[in-house]
Amino acid sequence: MAWKSILLTLSVLTAAIAPSEAVEAEMSENAQTEEVLRRHVAALTVEIGDRSVFAPANLARARDYIRGQFEASGLSVEDRPYRYRDIEVANLIATPPGIDAHAPYYLVGAHYDTVSGTPGADDNASAVAVMLELARRVSERQPPLPVRFAAFTLEEPPAFNTRHQGSRVFVRELQQAGALETVKGAVVLEMVGYTAPRQEYPVFLKWMGYPEAGDFIGIVGNRASRTFGIRLRKGFEANPRLPVESMFVLFNGWVLPDTRLSDHASFWDAGVPAVMITDTSYFRNPHYHTPRDRMETLDFAFMAELVRSLELALDELPVP
Repeated sequence: MAWKSILLTLSVLTAAIAPSEAVEAEMSENAQTEEVLRRHVAALTVEIGDRSVFAPANLARARDYIRGQFEASGLSVEDRPYRYRDIEVANLIATPPGIDAHAPYYLVGAHYDTVSGTPGADDNASAVAVMLELARRVSERQPPLPVRFAAFTLEEPPAFNTRHQGSRVFVRELQQAGALETVKGAVVLEMVGYTAPRQEYPVFLKWMGYPEAGDFIGIVGNRASRTFGIRLRKGFEANPRLPVESMFVLFNGWVLPDTRLSDHASFWDAGVPAVMITDTSYFRNPHYHTPRDRMETLDFAFMAELVRSLELALDELPVP
């Protein structure tokens, strides 16, 4: 009788501490996602490396890699080339199957170039990797989400904030075609793979109650993007394993210029709702724009959770 009691107790304890099948499946999926993200980052930062305009062959290799990954996931890819100085560069626009390319849509984008002399693991291979995995998942959805994906070129200096910046070229093309209003909102991924015990902030935000630890993802929007950004944040909050903070700035961010330092500003300036999803860049990552921005500094579990949060966030958006 005593043995039966002991066995029953052990059985109850085992059931209490053993992960359920659902939890085990989720853990396995997260591990697989991390591995996929590592593979993308390694291809961009180790196999290719510097993807700056001063390394045009590498920039072209990165473009080819991204195009190949989009196509392998079943998306159709449109090259949008243009000239910068004496080289040809290109944005890539990828459309999941079942999406009408002429109908209104949401855009998810990330730049794939780097500053000269850095492998650009966080800036911006982390974002490209997350975008590629998100695109693969979206392409499998039925019915499909009205989302298209953009791999932007030349976000970094010397093209940054000039007419040659890839996202500004893209927005200008939309304007010239009278198609700007088909983009109902843009989600720009900018440095999304670094975590740290301590988080810094611009001087005006130090006393605003934001977290001290750099373990959250940030959503940065302007006033015109507030409704769009709040919908996205609702989806992010459905994933308790990835803390999220948000901020919506006035005057398209000119009062806080740090909030304009990516491709989302191209959409802000054109009146399109847009947010930047970021790990806060140099306010957290000391390797920003240096040769130390390598893949071993990234938190791939954090990035895997971001993929999940983005899926949940897209589900919150109304069909345009």
